[in-house]
Amino acid sequence: MFKKLLPWQMRKFFEMSKRIRQHEIHSTLWYMPALYILGAIGFVAITLYLDIGLELSQYMPDLMRTTAEPTRLLVSALIGGILTLSAFTLNSLLVVLTTFSGQFSPRMLINFVADRTTQHFIGIFHGSFVYVLVVFLFITGKGDEYFVAIPTITVLLAFLTVVTFIFFINHATSWMQVHNIATNMKEESISIVKKVLRNDLEQYRAVKVGDLMEKEREREVLITAPTSGYIQLIDFNSMIKEAQRDQIIIKLHNKVGDYVLKNNQHFSYWGKGAETLNPEKYHSFIEIGYKETEIQDLKMGMTKLAEIGVKSIGNDDPQTAITVIHQMADLLLEVEKNITFTPYLADTTGQVRVELDAEDFSYYLYRGFGYLRHYAGDNYPIITEIISALSMVSQSISKDKLDIIWEFAKNSTEYVPDKFIYDLDRDYLLKALNDLAETTNHQGDFRIIEERLLKIEKKAK
Repeated sequence: MFKKLLPWQMRKFFEMSKRIRQHEIHSTLWYMPALYILGAIGFVAITLYLDIGLELSQYMPDLMRTTAEPTRLLVSALIGGILTLSAFTLNSLLVVLTTFSGQFSPRMLINFVADRTTQHFIGIFHGSFVYVLVVFLFITGKGDEYFVAIPTITVLLAFLTVVTFIFFINHATSWMQVHNIATNMKEESISIVKKVLRNDLEQYRAVKVGDLMEKEREREVLITAPTSGYIQLIDFNSMIKEAQRDQIIIKLHNKVGDYVLKNNQHFSYWGKGAETLNPEKYHSFIEIGYKETEIQDLKMGMTKLAEIGVKSIGNDDPQTAITVIHQMADLLLEVEKNITFTPYLADTTGQVRVELDAEDFSYYLYRGFGYLRHYAGDNYPIITEIISALSMVSQSISKDKLDIIWEFAKNSTEYVPDKFIYDLDRDYLLKALNDLAETTNHQGDFRIIEERLLKIEKKAK
């Protein structure tokens, strides 16, 4: 009943699962400053107790003691100073967010806001302001008191805010540099692969399929989505344990990050215990929300990184696009190294319990470089850089993925428009493609592409 009285934004927050709610809290700008404000209030109590309760001034030399009137003047002056620095900081923050949204990607706003360094800086300003404000409130009625802790701590906090302001400006300008943005996006995606997907999925991956209960699958039961939204999170651990208990196999028809409409195909199940199964409990293992989250969604991180490159291509900034291509290649290598590309998840006995909507290596290859290739169009230097990056990936990747990489590169060059192409553009493109062909052992396919590009060049002349 109480939830219905709340605004829909707050109501959605309470309806989230614990894991998503924790992710949302740590991604908001108010979380860390709120902790600093609470800490500042506790700090006020300590300093007031030292100066008024213990009368610390009687144990200190006269040089460090201050009467009530100078203390009030000092604190009142620093209230305005700290507030001014806080206003400049928030203004700088808005400038950074506006730049990110317009020049790079609006989906990057949350990354700067959720950055721990940003939140600590904002927290220091607000905590310091609350401290001096509350201290001023308690010392206004004092006339003949001596203070030591309050003026000392207030001056130190003012010095801290000045230093913090300098570091915040440096942090903001450093964060906006392209190589730092691309690296941060890549590292965040790698952390999803190593920490989240490895814990949630990799420990259950089954290379040997075993019994898929094909006879029971003839009576497969299809369950539809209860509501529209993005699939934000799947509790694979609980789902596998429950499926083992019910003696069934579950097939998921959508991936994390997919958008589903109400009554779309959601999941299906079959097995010995399917007839007596209540499917409602499995709905609770699949979180559907109004927006995408990066908790388990690696492709969202890859898409954000690709968007930086796409924007840079549109803004005639090739170096940024090249930086993104290099970071994407490194990320693709981590994906291949840490993800087992099998759609089956097994329980502790080795019996398959969950069948995923498959995500093979080509899926991540397309998510990483597909958008960049598309928006590059006939920008041959960018296409050449993509092929060069794929050539580097092919040197470090497992041999069974080489054909996939070559087909992607081949497809990227097969449809070079039948129009004028500069000689050096053609030469560099063919060199990069030849290096990839040698690594992937597709020299025959390369010669066909080479002959076609040479014919285009002769035709242009």
